[in-house]
Amino acid sequence: MKKEELSGHLGRCLETLPKAELPAGVHFSHGKVRDVVDLGQELLITTTDRISAFDRVLTTVPCKGEVLNTLSLFWFASTADIVHHHIREEVSPRTVRAAKCTVLPFEVVVRGYLTGSAWRDYQAGRDISGIMLPPGMRFNQKFAVPLITPSTKEGIGTHDKPLSREDILASGKVNTQVWEKVEETALALYQRGAQIASRRGLVLVDTKYEFGLRGKTLMLVDEVHTPDSSRYWYSDTWERLFNSGEPQRELDKEYLRQWLLARDWKGDGPSPEIPDEIRIEVAWRYITAWQTITGKGFTPHAASPREEALAVARSVDAHGSVLASDAYEPPDAGLKNPRRAT
Repeated sequence: MKKEELSGHLGRCLETLPKAELPAGVHFSHGKVRDVVDLGQELLITTTDRISAFDRVLTTVPCKGEVLNTLSLFWFASTADIVHHHIREEVSPRTVRAAKCTVLPFEVVVRGYLTGSAWRDYQAGRDISGIMLPPGMRFNQKFAVPLITPSTKEGIGTHDKPLSREDILASGKVNTQVWEKVEETALALYQRGAQIASRRGLVLVDTKYEFGLRGKTLMLVDEVHTPDSSRYWYSDTWERLFNSGEPQRELDKEYLRQWLLARDWKGDGPSPEIPDEIRIEVAWRYITAWQTITGKGFTPHAASPREEALAVARSVDAHGSVLASDAYEPPDAGLKNPRRAT
């Protein structure tokens, strides 16, 4: 796909599934980016073309849903030996059928470099999710070992809040054994992602994971190592730009965040109108990330919003009644007051 072709896809963006095309009475919900149909023991998860920044949904980006969904499928397959994942079937380029899990109410962020919100906190003299860093560190400096910096999972329009390991264990929402498994798994996933990215000429700077329990089994859910959930730099220029104090070459959503920050917007009050040329530039960076990571050329196959909803409706008809043999026991007592999500 060529960048100039993206303007022709601006009018085909999927903002949300048209409910009129879905079966009557279906349980339908929205996240910041994903639309979810609840089938009982399973979920149909559609990654739309919505894009958020600073915990606010802002606009749509052409081909974004397909890029995120298919890239996540690549990463789920590439990390399946590390942790179980919730994917059962690719329904369409934007939609998957997934096992329903009891999702831990925390986002697990792994950081390999001092940048983004961690740098802003460091500059202000604050800890990073309970971790006090030594003085004298520089912008975009690599950590000796990656840091796990969890945060809350807030609703749309509300900023996530950093949490320390002690905060999580003191909350009583997860026990020590489960959380230690989460930490171990998150670091292993980050290491695998960094290795694969390095072979493709990229640095996996930081990333966000979400985990759930299905029975007593830890499951990786949501998305993995996408430009929405991760920060990527080009490895061939990282050291030179770091030594000179220049900004890194980015291949992720940071481009949009910086565009918003340049207009003095950090998520509060009315958001700036995002012009089409910015939407196209964001889309092209996402597609470039997809092509660089997978080593393949990207050709969009996603359907129109109506056709996408019809594909979801067909899957509802086929899988709406979950087999009794597929039932599972509730999570163990290590997870208290669970919240079901995607």
